[in-house]
Parts: sequence; C-alpha cells; structure tokens
Amino acid sequence: MFTPLLIAAVVGYFLGALPFGYLVARAHGVDIFKAGSGNPGATNVKRVLGANAGYTVFFLDALKGSVAAGWPLYLWWKRHLVLMTVVVDGVGRAPFPTFAEAQLLGMVGVLAAVLGHAFSIFTRFKGGKGVATSSGGLLVLMPVPILIGAAAWFITLFVSRYVSLASILASIAVPAAAWTLGRPLVLKIVVTLLGALVIARHHSNIRRLLAGTEHRWERKPAKEAS
Repeated sequence: MFTPLLIAAVVGYFLGALPFGYLVARAHGVDIFKAGSGNPGATNVKRVLGANAGYTVFFLDALKGSVAAGWPLYLWWKRHLVLMTVVVDGVGRAPFPTFAEAQLLGMVGVLAAVLGHAFSIFTRFKGGKGVATSSGGLLVLMPVPILIGAAAWFITLFVSRYVSLASILASIAVPAAAWTLGRPLVLKIVVTLLGALVIARHHSNIRRLLAGTEHRWERKPAKEAS
C-alpha cells in the first residue's frame, strides 16, 4: 500500500502546486504577490482584478482539490466495470483499489494538494491559504460536512463581512460536522488537519481581525467592478 500512497501524495502535491492565482493575474499583467494583500488566492485576485478573475481562480483551485481526492474514487468505480491492478512494492500484483483504499488515497491526495497550494514549488514555496483547494477535495470525500461548512461561511460573511473570519469559522465547522456525523476516523483526522492548516495560514488575518484592521468585503456596483 505504500506505493499507491506515495503516488497519491506526489500527484496531489503537484496538482495543488499549480499556481492558478498567479497565472491568472499574470495574464492580466499583474504580479499578484505584489498586489493587494500579496496572496495568490481567489479573494485577493477578486479584490485586485475583479469578480470574473476571482471566481475563475476559486473554481480552478477547487478543481485541483477535487481531482486530487477524486481520481482514486474514479479507479474504484472503474474496478466495478473492469478489474484494475497495480504493482505493489515492485513485487506482485493485487486488485486495486477497494473503496476503503480509494478513500484513504483521496484523503492523502487532498492533504498533499493543500500543502502544494500553500507551498508551491513553482512559486518558490509561496502560495495561498488552501480554502478553495480543501473545499474542492472535501466536497468529493464528504459532501454533507462541506455543505455545512459552506453555510457557516456564507452566514459569517453576511453578518460580519469578513472573508477571512468566514473561512476560519468554516474551517472549524467542517471538522466539527465530520466528527458529529460519524465519518470514518481517518477521514475525521485528515479533515481536522486540513482545518488546522487553513486556520494557521490565516495567521496574519487573525492578527488584523484582533487589531480591527482587517479588510471587509464590500459589494461593488457593477460599473465600478467592471
């Protein structure tokens, strides 16, 4: 099982490391690391370049997590149509994957993808906070908890108008929902680690929230946004 786990981790990392925020901004002639908050995530891209660019980055970043988590489940599904095998430890051949193995590989994949997003090898190990990437991956693995987290995100944003606070509370709500709803132990541990990583990546936002200097989300008129 070590070889598939290693493959899932490597594939997940390089998927997550794809710097879509940086690439979309460069296509507009902007170095996103030097604009706005300096973060290549969808929120800063939206703030600097507008809604279309921001939503594009969010979708692409979420897609990275979905693919990293989803390809083992796709192989599991294909196994019901055509028996698939994989070399294990370079010795024999064994059926691959079972559903439990696919879930485990998906968890490893999304965790590696968030690490790749946060510490991208393509941008000198600089990256985003991992909200979109972890959301995309967890939507594949555990849709109900992630929908609960999305509800917490929207409610918090509506009440407070702080995107960062909404992301932090959603990162708490998703693991809490996973533990409450009785998901598999390994999945609960992984989603807790992901939540902790996302919160840790918001350390500068937390300082600004406490100081009262954090940026509030403001809905711009259509003419101004364009």
